[in-house]
Amino acid sequence: VQLQAYGGGFVQAGGSLRLSCVASGRTFRSYFMGWFRQAPGKEREFVGTINLSGGSIVYANSVKGRFTISRDNAKNTVYLQMNSLKPEDTAVYYCAATGSWNTKRSQDYAYWGQGTQVTVSS
Repeated sequence: VQLQAYGGGFVQAGGSLRLSCVASGRTFRSYFMGWFRQAPGKEREFVGTINLSGGSIVYANSVKGRFTISRDNAKNTVYLQMNSLKPEDTAVYYCAATGSWNTKRSQDYAYWGQGTQVTVSS
């Protein structure tokens, strides 16, 4: 599966952005999807993951209550709605696909999008 993420941009603290990740192919609904982020000089960080139906979602503590992951299998798309953004949310955000449920390890994700930059100013 090929993934393409978009929707990043520049936003002031407290603002919102919605990222989208579109998958090619007919197997999107067979993959658990995850979002990761990587800030300059830091390791890639798990943001959250969603199960096949979209009924179960796991978030990192750092984004819980502010970010929402959803998916639309008919559109082969997974979303990351980010609210109450903080400067520390500044990073390149990646979507990824895995065959394993509820894994936070980037090495468990076989397919990755190209990343989209999110910059939050204070």
